Order: sequence, then structure tokens, then C-alpha cells
Amino acid sequence: MTAERILVVDDSVDTLEIVRRHLERAGYLVATAASVDEAHERLSGEPVELVITDLKMPGRSGLELVRWVRENLPESEVMMITGYASVEGAVEAVKSGAGEYLAKPFTDRELLAAVDRALETRRRRLAAATAPAGREDLPGLVGESAPMRRLYRDILKAARSDATVLVIGESGTGKELVARAVHYRSRRSRAPFVPINCGAIPDTLLESELFGHVRGAFTGAGAARAGFFQTADRGTVFLDEVGELSLAGQVRLLRVLQDGEVCMVGSDRPRKGDVRVVAATNKDLARLVEQNRFREDLYYRLNVVVLEVPPLRERGEDVLLLAAHFAHRFAGEQGREAPRFSDRVVERFLEYDWPGNVRELENLVQRLVVMCEGDTLDVADLPRWLRTPAGEPSRTVLRPLAEVEREHILAVLAAVGGNRTRAAEVLGIDRKTLRRKLAHAGG
Repeated sequence: MTAERILVVDDSVDTLEIVRRHLERAGYLVATAASVDEAHERLSGEPVELVITDLKMPGRSGLELVRWVRENLPESEVMMITGYASVEGAVEAVKSGAGEYLAKPFTDRELLAAVDRALETRRRRLAAATAPAGREDLPGLVGESAPMRRLYRDILKAARSDATVLVIGESGTGKELVARAVHYRSRRSRAPFVPINCGAIPDTLLESELFGHVRGAFTGAGAARAGFFQTADRGTVFLDEVGELSLAGQVRLLRVLQDGEVCMVGSDRPRKGDVRVVAATNKDLARLVEQNRFREDLYYRLNVVVLEVPPLRERGEDVLLLAAHFAHRFAGEQGREAPRFSDRVVERFLEYDWPGNVRELENLVQRLVVMCEGDTLDVADLPRWLRTPAGEPSRTVLRPLAEVEREHILAVLAAVGGNRTRAAEVLGIDRKTLRRKLAHAGG
């Protein structure tokens, strides 16, 4: 794969050198410019995939460069870095067209993560733009089964409006891909798509993370900071695992959905925002409402347009299309041809229930491609639980029950990507019991 080209614009020679060195080490082709005028000259001669620009520079500012790139180089992505981080600066950068905003000082890991997000945004935007209008296949989504064709049609309908969308489906089915497809098919496709894992944010930090805070709002708030909703202005906020929000967090989210206004922590001035909300959950929110664990009013605010992602076991031969897709991707990353799947492997793939859904299949294929030494994958290459056909007893029957239980628990845990909550659901036990059994099993 051809290395992606990046132009770094900054009046600081030291910053240019540091950023260039980190990016080249990561495999990118990097050019530099010390001013907006020099950047114009370089971009006129050789467009790039990504422009990284400082905000404040002598002469013209980085915001002017962001606007120029958006108007003249629609296929390029833009990212802004600055030593003068502020909420107003971040919001203005996003409104001007910068997909990422990174405050100095930053680590090399933070830089590369932001670059990766910006380039992924560009890839998805271009893929969506080049797909013919009305075409059912969407970027990142693979499958030709009847359930997936229905989902494609529903995604295209949802993308035509600004209505709140609720994506439901089991863990590992690809709910974030569906949310991204809605965003990149909508009028908001050139603005940011901001994913938020609601289950990963402590309740004490939720309001600050979502809506930002002003300087001095709490101990440690030495500078104002924009929240996810501000950085997603004119774009889409994706609330993953929305069912994990605490009741207090649900109240804060409901207020934003009702009023369309965001109030930063430590401020009494609400700000109007233009953000579309797409939420996702693998939980039954209606049941949570009955159990008083999810607010009914928030449920109805989210439950406007519902997109249901089918589990892999209901998608028939899509499993083979996905397996081939992943095999080509992972083999390509290693610079080799994708191995083929033997007929017996195909049979196992079609018989297996895939409790971890597409994520389980992706992880398995990656493992198989990495470990494969030939050009064909056979049953012997599969993990133990996939080698025996459905309905056929295993030859190894005289084994202690504890050993069989341990192996099954670890297999289920691997199948769901290490998600202990989901593993407990599949096994029909609670998390406490699973934790105890794993401790006894040494897992």
C-alpha cells in the first residue's frame, strides 16, 4: 500500500522536526512548511492526504489555511495543533473544517492516534462519496444477506434526515460501522464523527467529557477544555453503550437532547449546538426502563429511528464474504497473498453460531492469517472448539468436568473479545460467578 502523504505547517523549526520525525518513523511521507504562504505553494504542486497546521503563526493563521484546503482540496483532510488551547479555538477550528484538534504539548502516541483518526475519516468520506447514490453497499459494511440488505436500505433512509438514531444489536455485530455509515451518507459527512464509549467514562468526569469545562471549574482544571459535543459541532456524536450511562448521566444527556444546548461545567451560559446524536446499545432499553434503570423520557428521545444490526448467525453465507474480506486485509498488511479457506473450514464457518459475531470472526481470521505458513487454511489450523462439526461428538470424552468447563469458559471469553459481561450472558451466569470460575481456572 502506498504511504500516505502529510504536510506539516508550523513556524517553529523544532515542532516541524519533532512531528516530521515521529510521522516518518510511522511510515508516512512527510513534507514541511513554515508558513501558510509556503503551504499554499507546496499544496498547489502536490496535494496530500492530510494537512497538519499550527493555529497561530506570523502573517496568516492556520484557520485561513484550513478554510483554503477545504475549499480547494476537498479530498484532503485537515488537523490543527496549537499551544494556545481554548474552547473557542477548538470550536472555530472544527467549524472551519479541521477534523482533529490537538493541543501542545502532546506525546508521540497522541499525535499518531490523531493522525490515524484523521486519515480514517478521510478514507470513509471518500468511500461514501464515490459510491453511487442509492447503492446498497456502504463503506465498511460487508454482506449480501437479506437482513443486511434491509439494514442498508434503512441506513440510507436514516441518513437523509437529522433524526436521532438508535442502533441496536448484540456485541460485536458492527454497530459503530452502522453509525459511521449513517454519518458519512448524511449532509454532515464533512464534519466530525465523534465516538464516545459511555461505559468507559467515570460518572464523575462524564459531564466534563461530554460538554467541556471552563478554567477553574474544579481542582485540576487549569485551562478551559471543549467537550465531545463542542468538537462535533455540525457533525455527529456517537454514544456507544448508552445503556451503561448512570441515571445522573442520563439526566444530563436528556437536557441536551431536549434543549439543543450545551452548558460547560463551571459556566452558567448555555451554548447552542448543531449536533446529530446516534446512540448504540446491546441491552434491551425497554426492559431497563421497566426496571427503573433507564429513564423513560430519555428512551423515547433516543428511540426515534431504530436500526437493528443482525447477529452473524442470522446472516448465512455473509460469514464467508466477511472471512475473505478480513483475510485479504490482514494478509495485505503483511505484504502477502491472502490464504484460501479449505472446504472443511468453510463448512465449520457456516455451522458455527459465532456468539462474538463479526468481531469474533475478525479476531479469528487475523490469528489464522498470522499463523498460516502455507497458502491454504485447513481444519487443523482452527482452534479446538471449531474443529468438530456440529452434532458430532468429540473424540476426547473422558475428561474431568472442571477441565471441560474451564476450556469452554475461556473459549467463550475469547469469542467475545474478552468482554466479561457478554461472556457471562452467553454462559448464563452472573459476572461474580464468572469472576470466581476464572480465578479457579487461572484466567
